[in-house]
Amino acid sequence: MKPITAAAARLGLDEDDLELYGKYKAKVAPEVWDRVKEKRDGKLILVTAMNPTPAGEGKTLTTIGLTQALNHIGLNAAAALREPSLGPCMGMKGGATGSGMAEIVPAEDINLHFTGDMHAITAANNLLAAMIDNHIHYGNALGLNPNKIVWKRAVDMNDRALRQIVIGLGESNGQTREDGFVITVASEIMAILCLSLDLVDLEERLGRMVIGYAYDGRPVTAGELNAAGAMALLLKDAIKPNLVQTIDGCPAFVHGGPFANIAHGCSSVAATRLALKLADYVVTEAGFGADLGAEKFFDIKCRSGRFTPAAAVIVATVKALKYNGGVARDELPNENLEALRKGFRNLEKHIENVRKFGVPVLVAVNRFQTDTEAELAELKLLCAEAGVPAELSQVWAKGGAGGEELARSLVRLVEEGGPGFRFLYERELPVKEKINRIVREIYGGAGAAFTPAAERSLKKFAEIGYGDLPVCMAKTQYSLSDNPKLLGRPEGFTVTIREVRLSAGAGFIVALTGDIMTMPGLPRVATAEKLGEEFHERIRRDLQAVEA
Repeated sequence: MKPITAAAARLGLDEDDLELYGKYKAKVAPEVWDRVKEKRDGKLILVTAMNPTPAGEGKTLTTIGLTQALNHIGLNAAAALREPSLGPCMGMKGGATGSGMAEIVPAEDINLHFTGDMHAITAANNLLAAMIDNHIHYGNALGLNPNKIVWKRAVDMNDRALRQIVIGLGESNGQTREDGFVITVASEIMAILCLSLDLVDLEERLGRMVIGYAYDGRPVTAGELNAAGAMALLLKDAIKPNLVQTIDGCPAFVHGGPFANIAHGCSSVAATRLALKLADYVVTEAGFGADLGAEKFFDIKCRSGRFTPAAAVIVATVKALKYNGGVARDELPNENLEALRKGFRNLEKHIENVRKFGVPVLVAVNRFQTDTEAELAELKLLCAEAGVPAELSQVWAKGGAGGEELARSLVRLVEEGGPGFRFLYERELPVKEKINRIVREIYGGAGAAFTPAAERSLKKFAEIGYGDLPVCMAKTQYSLSDNPKLLGRPEGFTVTIREVRLSAGAGFIVALTGDIMTMPGLPRVATAEKLGEEFHERIRRDLQAVEA
């Protein structure tokens, strides 16, 4: 691994432009933006995927590998990725740094505490929670209704026991009330960090957050509690983009980490816009399938950052297609052309969805050892019939060289251009109509059904001036519908909107569907158990080496 200064030099940055976190990690100083902001933007490439399956599709892997491949063919490319959350790292998903020959490093540091951004966000979130309860304890001058406080505490870990709690028990411990935790990546502060242009914008957005409602129904903001300044102070370093590198030294910005099933699922605007001034191509990703991450990337991040994506790459695998075609997980290694053709309907829908935004699209087939030549040929034929180019990707085994054809095909696609980027909906459209458009156009359903509670909240948001915000859908990642068991390309279903939440600082309304939760739980056997065993084995080997 080379010092991070070497990767920075590929972007025209020197050591004075960096705030070093050891030899291999750095934050980019804010002054760099002032120096480069008038430069022409590079090409922004989104990597998305079909609906995820237990077999894994390799979207982050492909994002990293495509960045390596573009550099391999002589272009100056940088990746823009999200920071991993400790929740899935210790839970079921594991790390989020790629693998094989397509990996960002130092992987362990990135997957654990990295540069401390997650902890800063958690601290800012919980400072606000403490200030809310402290305000009530000392007289409640704002008239906050304890039963109408919507701000939750946060922790960057999967812990189902914290979803609903009671605070203030015992004597002199404040107002007794129901409360709860969200995972840090679902905090509105995470969304704000990822959508803010700079520290000034960050503080303004923090002040606009609605934390609850007064007895008279008036919304109360974090700014009214005089909390925004202290939160911004806690986040003054977290807002600076992080710079690391791929295994072969290509620059990678890793900044921000909202999930795409319960948040907007994109890396930060600040890192992306900086990367676009420093590189010819910037390869970024959005969480889960194109129905979630890509839609929010286009309608929320690109709207907020004023980005115009040049192309999108949809990652698909033979295994994922067969799984969507009804094949059980343990049968996925076996050749099954019929199931592949049936499962292609899922990929076909994602291709159609990306095209709705006027963005040229390319399919990257992440190759596995169990894929047969017949299956790969059939998949490329199906893509050709759908009018979309498809290229095999072998970046896991070969790094940039394994994605050369993918990179060259992407460059041709970008040079050919497309019909022109457009949003799925205009901001002026009422929120209910935005939600119904997403359900019908992107998910392929018949429409949305709103619970009475959701209806009341939407009416309230419109009355207090938030009736025209973009929508951030919180939905299962495993299906185009809100039912994780409906695989492939279901049609005619209704998506139930059980609750809507206002994120006034982030600038969107969150619509929660099905049984989606903003605080996950650990699986029966957590990844943490395996990591502990590996750590003990590493200590044993180190001790043996010292003794030798």
